[in-house]
Amino acid sequence: MSIRHPIIAITGSSGAGTTSVTRTFENIFRRENVTAAVIEGDSFHRFDRKAMKIKAAEAEAAGNKNFSHFGPENNLFTELEALFRDYAATGVGKRRKYLHDAEEAAPYKQDPGTFTPWEDVPAKTDLLFYEGLHGAVVTPEVNIAQHPDLLIGVVPVINLEWIQKLYRDKKQRGYSTEAVTDTILRRMPDYVNYICPQFMHTHVNFQRVPMVDTSNPFIAREVPSPDESMVVIRFSNPKGIDFQYLRSMINDSFMSRANTIVVPGGKMELAMQLIFTPFVWRMMERQKKAN
Repeated sequence: MSIRHPIIAITGSSGAGTTSVTRTFENIFRRENVTAAVIEGDSFHRFDRKAMKIKAAEAEAAGNKNFSHFGPENNLFTELEALFRDYAATGVGKRRKYLHDAEEAAPYKQDPGTFTPWEDVPAKTDLLFYEGLHGAVVTPEVNIAQHPDLLIGVVPVINLEWIQKLYRDKKQRGYSTEAVTDTILRRMPDYVNYICPQFMHTHVNFQRVPMVDTSNPFIAREVPSPDESMVVIRFSNPKGIDFQYLRSMINDSFMSRANTIVVPGGKMELAMQLIFTPFVWRMMERQKKAN
Protein backbone atom coordinates (compact mmCIF):
# COMPACT_ATOMS: atom_id res chain seq x y z
CA MET A 1 0.00 0.00 0.00
CA SER A 2 1.17 3.51 -0.74
CA ILE A 3 0.26 7.06 0.21
CA ARG A 4 2.12 8.74 -2.64
CA HIS A 5 1.14 6.21 -5.32
CA PRO A 6 -2.16 4.52 -4.34
CA ILE A 7 -3.69 1.56 -6.17
CA ILE A 8 -7.37 0.73 -6.70
CA ALA A 9 -8.13 -2.78 -7.98
CA ILE A 10 -11.43 -4.22 -9.19
CA THR A 11 -11.44 -8.00 -9.32
CA GLY A 12 -14.07 -10.42 -10.59
CA SER A 13 -14.69 -13.32 -12.93
CA SER A 14 -15.50 -13.15 -16.63
CA GLY A 15 -19.12 -11.99 -16.88
CA ALA A 16 -19.21 -10.68 -13.30
CA GLY A 17 -19.82 -7.06 -14.27
CA THR A 18 -16.48 -5.46 -13.41
CA THR A 19 -16.73 -3.23 -16.50
CA SER A 20 -19.76 -1.39 -15.08
CA VAL A 21 -17.81 -0.71 -11.87
CA THR A 22 -14.97 0.66 -13.97
CA ARG A 23 -17.36 3.11 -15.65
CA THR A 24 -18.42 4.38 -12.23
CA PHE A 25 -14.81 5.03 -11.28
CA GLU A 26 -14.16 6.75 -14.60
CA ASN A 27 -16.96 9.17 -13.73
CA ILE A 28 -15.50 9.75 -10.26
CA PHE A 29 -12.01 10.35 -11.68
CA ARG A 30 -13.34 12.78 -14.29
CA ARG A 31 -15.42 14.70 -11.75
CA GLU A 32 -12.64 14.88 -9.17
CA ASN A 33 -9.91 15.63 -11.74
CA VAL A 34 -7.92 12.48 -10.93
CA THR A 35 -5.48 11.09 -13.50
CA ALA A 36 -5.38 7.30 -13.36
CA ALA A 37 -2.98 4.82 -14.95
CA VAL A 38 -5.48 2.23 -16.22
CA ILE A 39 -4.43 -1.43 -16.25
CA GLU A 40 -6.54 -4.07 -18.01
CA GLY A 41 -6.27 -7.50 -16.45
CA ASP A 42 -6.46 -9.20 -19.86
CA SER A 43 -3.13 -7.63 -20.76
CA PHE A 44 -1.47 -9.90 -18.19
CA HIS A 45 -2.58 -13.12 -19.85
CA ARG A 46 0.44 -15.15 -20.89
CA PHE A 47 -0.71 -16.00 -24.44
CA ASP A 48 -2.43 -14.06 -27.20
CA ARG A 49 -5.65 -15.41 -28.70
CA LYS A 50 -4.04 -17.53 -31.40
CA ALA A 51 -1.42 -19.02 -29.08
CA MET A 52 -4.04 -19.69 -26.41
CA LYS A 53 -6.10 -21.76 -28.86
CA ILE A 54 -3.04 -23.80 -29.72
CA LYS A 55 -2.12 -24.31 -26.07
CA ALA A 56 -5.71 -25.28 -25.20
CA ALA A 57 -5.78 -27.87 -28.01
CA GLU A 58 -2.44 -29.29 -26.85
CA ALA A 59 -3.67 -29.46 -23.26
CA GLU A 60 -6.86 -31.25 -24.25
CA ALA A 61 -4.93 -33.72 -26.38
CA ALA A 62 -2.78 -34.43 -23.33
CA GLY A 63 -5.88 -35.11 -21.23
CA ASN A 64 -6.10 -31.73 -19.47
CA LYS A 65 -9.74 -30.66 -19.78
CA ASN A 66 -9.42 -27.76 -17.33
CA PHE A 67 -7.00 -25.48 -19.17
CA SER A 68 -8.28 -21.92 -18.65
CA HIS A 69 -7.52 -18.21 -18.46
CA PHE A 70 -8.16 -18.32 -14.72
CA GLY A 71 -5.11 -20.32 -13.65
CA PRO A 72 -1.48 -19.31 -13.01
CA GLU A 73 0.00 -21.18 -15.98
CA ASN A 74 -1.83 -18.85 -18.38
CA ASN A 75 -1.20 -15.56 -16.60
CA LEU A 76 1.74 -13.34 -15.72
CA PHE A 77 1.12 -13.18 -11.97
CA THR A 78 4.74 -12.31 -11.20
CA GLU A 79 4.74 -9.43 -13.68
CA LEU A 80 1.41 -8.13 -12.35
CA GLU A 81 2.70 -8.12 -8.78
CA ALA A 82 5.89 -6.39 -9.96
CA LEU A 83 3.79 -3.65 -11.55
CA PHE A 84 1.78 -3.14 -8.34
CA ARG A 85 4.94 -3.17 -6.19
CA ASP A 86 6.88 -0.81 -8.46
CA TYR A 87 4.01 1.60 -8.88
CA ALA A 88 3.33 1.74 -5.13
CA ALA A 89 7.00 2.53 -4.51
CA THR A 90 7.83 4.90 -7.35
CA GLY A 91 4.74 5.62 -9.47
CA VAL A 92 6.21 3.78 -12.47
CA GLY A 93 5.94 0.32 -13.97
CA LYS A 94 5.37 -1.61 -17.18
CA ARG A 95 2.03 -2.20 -18.91
CA ARG A 96 0.61 -3.24 -22.27
CA LYS A 97 -2.81 -3.56 -23.87
CA TYR A 98 -4.75 -6.57 -25.07
CA LEU A 99 -6.60 -5.73 -28.29
CA HIS A 100 -9.98 -7.44 -28.00
CA ASP A 101 -11.47 -6.60 -31.39
CA ALA A 102 -10.81 -4.96 -34.75
CA GLU A 103 -11.82 -1.52 -33.50
CA GLU A 104 -9.30 -1.64 -30.65
CA ALA A 105 -6.61 -3.13 -32.89
CA ALA A 106 -6.94 -0.66 -35.80
CA PRO A 107 -4.95 2.24 -34.28
CA TYR A 108 -2.05 -0.13 -33.56
CA LYS A 109 -2.19 -1.82 -36.98
CA GLN A 110 -2.26 -5.22 -35.28
CA ASP A 111 -4.58 -8.20 -35.37
CA PRO A 112 -7.36 -8.52 -32.80
CA GLY A 113 -6.42 -10.84 -29.97
CA THR A 114 -2.81 -9.63 -29.76
CA PHE A 115 -0.86 -7.57 -27.24
CA THR A 116 0.75 -4.19 -27.78
CA PRO A 117 4.45 -3.90 -26.84
CA TRP A 118 5.29 -3.30 -23.17
CA GLU A 119 5.58 0.38 -22.31
CA ASP A 120 6.10 2.57 -19.25
CA VAL A 121 3.08 3.63 -17.24
CA PRO A 122 2.48 7.34 -18.00
CA ALA A 123 4.40 9.69 -15.76
CA LYS A 124 2.81 11.77 -12.99
CA THR A 125 -0.44 9.82 -12.61
CA ASP A 126 -2.40 10.22 -9.36
CA LEU A 127 -3.15 6.52 -8.90
CA LEU A 128 -3.16 3.13 -10.61
CA PHE A 129 -6.52 1.58 -11.48
CA TYR A 130 -6.69 -2.15 -12.27
CA GLU A 131 -9.74 -4.06 -13.52
CA GLY A 132 -9.56 -7.76 -14.25
CA LEU A 133 -9.57 -11.34 -13.03
CA HIS A 134 -6.68 -11.37 -10.60
CA GLY A 135 -6.45 -8.17 -8.57
CA ALA A 136 -6.39 -10.08 -5.27
CA VAL A 137 -4.65 -13.35 -6.14
CA VAL A 138 -2.51 -14.98 -3.47
CA THR A 139 -0.43 -18.07 -4.28
CA PRO A 140 2.72 -19.55 -2.72
CA GLU A 141 4.71 -17.49 -5.24
CA VAL A 142 2.88 -14.13 -5.28
CA ASN A 143 0.71 -11.96 -3.06
CA ILE A 144 -0.96 -9.44 -5.32
CA ALA A 145 -3.70 -8.72 -2.76
CA GLN A 146 -1.28 -6.99 -0.37
CA HIS A 147 -0.63 -4.05 -2.68
CA PRO A 148 -3.94 -2.27 -3.48
CA ASP A 149 -5.09 0.49 -1.14
CA LEU A 150 -8.69 -0.18 -2.17
CA LEU A 151 -9.63 -3.67 -3.32
CA ILE A 152 -13.16 -4.27 -4.65
CA GLY A 153 -14.77 -7.60 -5.52
CA VAL A 154 -17.63 -7.94 -7.99
CA VAL A 155 -19.33 -11.28 -7.43
CA PRO A 156 -22.87 -11.92 -8.76
CA VAL A 157 -24.54 -15.09 -7.55
CA ILE A 158 -23.21 -17.85 -9.75
CA ASN A 159 -26.29 -18.41 -11.93
CA LEU A 160 -26.47 -14.69 -12.70
CA GLU A 161 -22.76 -14.62 -13.50
CA TRP A 162 -23.28 -17.45 -15.98
CA ILE A 163 -26.31 -15.73 -17.54
CA GLN A 164 -24.29 -12.55 -18.02
CA LYS A 165 -21.42 -14.48 -19.60
CA LEU A 166 -23.74 -16.45 -21.87
CA TYR A 167 -25.52 -13.30 -23.00
CA ARG A 168 -22.28 -11.42 -23.70
CA ASP A 169 -20.47 -14.24 -25.46
CA LYS A 170 -23.47 -15.21 -27.59
CA LYS A 171 -24.71 -11.72 -28.49
CA GLN A 172 -21.41 -9.88 -28.78
CA ARG A 173 -18.97 -12.61 -29.76
CA GLY A 174 -21.15 -15.01 -31.72
CA TYR A 175 -20.48 -18.09 -29.59
CA SER A 176 -22.99 -20.92 -29.25
CA THR A 177 -24.56 -21.89 -25.94
CA GLU A 178 -22.63 -25.16 -26.11
CA ALA A 179 -19.31 -23.38 -26.59
CA VAL A 180 -19.89 -21.03 -23.65
CA THR A 181 -21.06 -23.91 -21.47
CA ASP A 182 -17.90 -25.83 -22.33
CA THR A 183 -15.80 -22.81 -21.31
CA ILE A 184 -17.63 -22.53 -17.97
CA LEU A 185 -17.07 -26.21 -17.21
CA ARG A 186 -13.42 -26.11 -18.28
CA ARG A 187 -12.72 -23.13 -16.02
CA MET A 188 -14.44 -24.51 -12.92
CA PRO A 189 -11.38 -25.90 -11.05
CA ASP A 190 -9.44 -22.67 -11.61
CA TYR A 191 -12.54 -20.65 -10.68
CA VAL A 192 -12.72 -22.46 -7.35
CA ASN A 193 -8.97 -22.29 -6.68
CA TYR A 194 -7.99 -18.86 -8.04
CA ILE A 195 -11.11 -16.67 -8.40
CA CYS A 196 -13.22 -17.42 -5.30
CA PRO A 197 -10.37 -17.13 -2.74
CA GLN A 198 -9.69 -13.55 -3.81
CA PHE A 199 -12.88 -12.31 -2.20
CA MET A 200 -11.66 -12.96 1.32
CA HIS A 201 -8.97 -10.32 0.68
CA THR A 202 -11.22 -7.60 -0.78
CA HIS A 203 -12.16 -4.50 1.22
CA VAL A 204 -15.63 -4.23 -0.35
CA ASN A 205 -17.68 -6.83 -2.22
CA PHE A 206 -20.65 -6.18 -4.47
CA GLN A 207 -22.88 -9.18 -5.11
CA ARG A 208 -25.93 -8.77 -7.35
CA VAL A 209 -28.78 -11.14 -6.48
CA PRO A 210 -31.65 -11.52 -9.00
CA MET A 211 -35.19 -11.39 -7.70
CA VAL A 212 -36.44 -13.51 -10.62
CA ASP A 213 -36.06 -17.20 -11.39
CA THR A 214 -32.58 -18.04 -12.68
CA SER A 215 -32.78 -21.76 -11.91
CA ASN A 216 -31.48 -22.77 -15.34
CA PRO A 217 -29.11 -20.06 -16.57
CA PHE A 218 -28.44 -21.92 -19.81
CA ILE A 219 -31.93 -21.28 -21.17
CA ALA A 220 -32.31 -17.68 -19.97
CA ARG A 221 -33.34 -15.39 -22.80
CA GLU A 222 -32.11 -12.18 -21.19
CA VAL A 223 -30.09 -10.91 -18.25
CA PRO A 224 -32.21 -9.91 -15.25
CA SER A 225 -32.38 -6.12 -15.18
CA PRO A 226 -31.03 -4.02 -12.30
CA ASP A 227 -34.61 -3.34 -11.20
CA GLU A 228 -35.12 -7.11 -10.92
CA SER A 229 -32.15 -7.42 -8.58
CA MET A 230 -30.80 -6.48 -5.17
CA VAL A 231 -27.13 -5.78 -4.47
CA VAL A 232 -25.42 -7.03 -1.32
CA ILE A 233 -22.53 -4.75 -0.31
CA ARG A 234 -20.17 -6.20 2.29
CA PHE A 235 -17.34 -4.27 3.97
CA SER A 236 -14.46 -6.24 5.45
CA ASN A 237 -13.94 -3.42 7.94
CA PRO A 238 -17.02 -1.21 8.40
CA LYS A 239 -15.18 1.33 10.56
CA GLY A 240 -15.75 4.80 9.13
CA ILE A 241 -18.65 3.73 6.89
CA ASP A 242 -21.71 5.91 7.58
CA PHE A 243 -24.46 3.34 7.07
CA GLN A 244 -27.12 5.71 8.36
CA TYR A 245 -26.19 8.23 5.66
CA LEU A 246 -26.19 5.55 2.95
CA ARG A 247 -29.63 4.33 4.02
CA SER A 248 -30.97 7.88 4.01
CA MET A 249 -29.66 8.44 0.47
CA ILE A 250 -30.73 5.09 -1.00
CA ASN A 251 -34.43 4.31 -0.74
CA ASP A 252 -35.44 0.74 0.18
CA SER A 253 -31.95 -0.16 1.40
CA PHE A 254 -31.47 -2.12 4.61
CA MET A 255 -28.80 -3.68 6.79
CA SER A 256 -28.60 -7.48 6.72
CA ARG A 257 -25.53 -7.67 8.96
CA ALA A 258 -23.43 -5.17 10.89
CA ASN A 259 -21.01 -4.91 7.95
CA THR A 260 -23.49 -5.41 5.09
CA ILE A 261 -25.99 -3.13 3.39
CA VAL A 262 -28.46 -4.31 0.74
CA VAL A 263 -29.61 -1.85 -1.94
CA PRO A 264 -31.94 -2.08 -4.96
CA GLY A 265 -30.10 -3.16 -8.08
CA GLY A 266 -30.96 0.05 -9.89
CA LYS A 267 -29.17 2.01 -7.15
CA MET A 268 -25.87 0.13 -7.41
CA GLU A 269 -24.07 2.94 -9.25
CA LEU A 270 -25.40 5.54 -6.80
CA ALA A 271 -24.19 3.39 -3.92
CA MET A 272 -20.74 3.14 -5.50
CA GLN A 273 -20.59 6.90 -6.01
CA LEU A 274 -21.56 7.53 -2.39
CA ILE A 275 -19.14 4.94 -1.01
CA PHE A 276 -16.08 5.42 -3.19
CA THR A 277 -15.97 9.17 -3.82
CA PRO A 278 -14.91 9.78 -0.18
CA PHE A 279 -12.31 7.01 -0.53
CA VAL A 280 -10.79 8.81 -3.53
CA TRP A 281 -10.94 12.16 -1.69
CA ARG A 282 -9.01 10.71 1.23
CA MET A 283 -6.43 9.11 -1.06
CA MET A 284 -5.79 12.38 -2.84
CA GLU A 285 -5.68 14.36 0.43
CA ARG A 286 -3.12 11.97 1.97
CA GLN A 287 -1.10 12.08 -1.25
CA LYS A 288 -1.13 15.89 -1.27
CA LYS A 289 0.10 16.05 2.35
CA ALA A 290 2.82 13.46 1.69
CA ASN A 291 4.13 15.38 -1.32
